[in-house]
Amino acid sequence: MRRALISALVLAPGLGLLLAVSAAPAADKETPVVPPREGKSETIKLFDGKDLDGWEGDKDRWSVQDGEIVGKSKAQKVSTYLLTKKNFTDFRLLVTGKLVESETHTGICFWGKRAPEKGDEYTYAGHLVMFPSGWGMYDLYGREGKLGVDAGPGKKAGEGKQHDWNRLEILAQGNRVRVAANGVAIVDWRDPEPDRIKEGPIGLQLHSNKDPEEVRYKDITVTTFPTEDKLLTVKE
Repeated sequence: MRRALISALVLAPGLGLLLAVSAAPAADKETPVVPPREGKSETIKLFDGKDLDGWEGDKDRWSVQDGEIVGKSKAQKVSTYLLTKKNFTDFRLLVTGKLVESETHTGICFWGKRAPEKGDEYTYAGHLVMFPSGWGMYDLYGREGKLGVDAGPGKKAGEGKQHDWNRLEILAQGNRVRVAANGVAIVDWRDPEPDRIKEGPIGLQLHSNKDPEEVRYKDITVTTFPTEDKLLTVKE
């Protein structure tokens, strides 16, 4: 059979080229594994319930009310963010958030930078964990948006909480992101392009919208370079 195949290729070199190309295995693009970075591990309370010390953003949209960070807009063309003044790479973030008004999503951004050239002084280019609608992850101004993270587990964990508090945990180490919502693990993803990961601020999103939107956040703490390499799956 082998001789017959060779003869066929000799008799039909064009066909032989076609068969050879078809039989070649597709390039195997494996996602690299970047280990957790090393640094000083400390837990920081990012919000004291009183003021926005340590944060920067549009003062006309962000304020503190009843011990909660409040973001409000009547309508806006570009998403805007309340950003930490400190930059982070590897961290564990615990935060409770609520989408009070609108049916879009809000989210937590990280591993990126401010991108005022996109139309708002405090918009962001980087990674985004979305909730409580459109669960999953998004690449803000990169890779045409979505990162292929399954939104199903998030939708299930956040069922009935579209306009209620959702407790999130984000564990970002190396090029790996793990997320838990309301005590349930929902994301475990590695960035296949780790060169995109940047030390940058953590931000709270007020999404672009044609309609009024209000978001609220509270109980925000971050642990830098966490020594524990697993989700705590902390419930509210």
